Amino acid sequence: MLTTKELLRQEWTGFRRPGRLIAMAVAALLILALGPLDASGDHASCDGSCPTDPRGPDGSLVSDQFYFLHKDLGENGSITVRMTSMTGTITYPPPDHDRIVPGLAPWAKAGIIVKDGVRQGSSYAALMVTGGHGVRMQYDYRHDVAGSAGGVSAKAPRWLRLTRSGDTITGYESADGKQWAKVGTAKPSRLPETVQVGLFATSPGDLTLRRVGLGGATEETRFTQAGATFDNVDLEGSTSAEGWSGEAVGDMNHTDWEKYHQASGAVVGANGTMTVTGTGDIGPAGTEGGRPPERILVGLILGLLIVLVVAVRFITTEYRREPGGSTVTGRVLAAKAIVVGSVTFVTGLLSVGTVIPVGLAILKANGIPLIGVSTLTGVRVVVGVAALLALAAVLALALGAMLQRGWLAILVAVSAIAVPYAVTAVPLLDDGLSQWLLRVTPAAGFAIQQTLVEYPQVVAHYAPSAGYFPLPWWAGIAVLCAYTAMALGVAVSRLPRSDERAVRPRDWR
Repeated sequence: MLTTKELLRQEWTGFRRPGRLIAMAVAALLILALGPLDASGDHASCDGSCPTDPRGPDGSLVSDQFYFLHKDLGENGSITVRMTSMTGTITYPPPDHDRIVPGLAPWAKAGIIVKDGVRQGSSYAALMVTGGHGVRMQYDYRHDVAGSAGGVSAKAPRWLRLTRSGDTITGYESADGKQWAKVGTAKPSRLPETVQVGLFATSPGDLTLRRVGLGGATEETRFTQAGATFDNVDLEGSTSAEGWSGEAVGDMNHTDWEKYHQASGAVVGANGTMTVTGTGDIGPAGTEGGRPPERILVGLILGLLIVLVVAVRFITTEYRREPGGSTVTGRVLAAKAIVVGSVTFVTGLLSVGTVIPVGLAILKANGIPLIGVSTLTGVRVVVGVAALLALAAVLALALGAMLQRGWLAILVAVSAIAVPYAVTAVPLLDDGLSQWLLRVTPAAGFAIQQTLVEYPQVVAHYAPSAGYFPLPWWAGIAVLCAYTAMALGVAVSRLPRSDERAVRPRDWR
């Protein structure tokens, strides 16, 4: 009987046939070439220099656009207001672009805010009433704390209060201005001694889904605007004796809608009321803020198809050479799995580890904003995609051992792994069906490449066609591991236990 080392060497010798090595090289080249080729065709187009996308305190791309009525505030102080109304408008996209209806986007926001100046991307803490999610306290773009539910009206006003004590901001809400409930506490990054405090209003684009394909959907955004009225404004700790200053944070009042209908701004009434109207958003930028690293891997699916074919043929040639595959045992299958998995992993590691930084560099040079990820996340994507390819190859190998027919095993492997990913990566199927496919099929493993983060407070189309997988990366790869282990187990159970290669060694000429 051959030792394990001898068996592995024998299978590696068998794998090193020119046809297989060429096929693996082609798979790597497809991944390497298609990513930069796609990135090279993507250029930013602006009249003049493109505006710089704001980045938050942690360096990530953010949305920071609102109208701000503000004053200076020192290291200790507070602002208290009563909010008596919140209204808005929604403009429908073409062909109904002239249709303007009253209404609030669910994440329209109005309230009070403490911010490090008026520079986009600077630290902040805000307490607000939203269009459909009640009272919220949000800070530094990513953080969101829920308060009480419900909206606001003249009969049911909302009292809001923010207090600053050094680096700590605390938010409170009240129904009558007497009994206060704490909403949350925040410590925004790098607040200076003097900050800007005041009233704000903003409203992100409202999402409309247009049906295409077999139930899929593409996104359309409706322009929205929100306004709120405040009174009983009480500011303590201001370092300025001047009046309120009103200005837009970010680009505002330049769209045709705003030019010809209602521009954002603020009005300070003689009776102590203040009305603020704005558009935009304060929060994470989402997919509109830039290109994530995984979008570089446009050649991954083609490389995977080649890997699946190579893996299946690596085992089914045994059955073509010897009817019944008499030389294939559990030990032989395990050795083949180690060889094909290792070769595929190294191939994937080299190709993915090269194409992502190259593709991102090309996009950056072309003026395309990029969604930054941590070093740990970047390593997870590169190593994870290589592991995905290796697991898929071993799964295909096991299917070949089970079915003993090359064309049938290739068909099953492609249908189970590649097809679900391909049809869900485009807006073809219903979102629910796409999510179901990426939960229960081996294609769930593709979640390993996702770097996009789903934020409940950001309006977006959180679907596979937009780059969002239904399972976290670790759960997705666990599903693929389970399928691979199960297929190997079934294949091994159907193979003979004796190793006849000890009697009849292979001739690989």
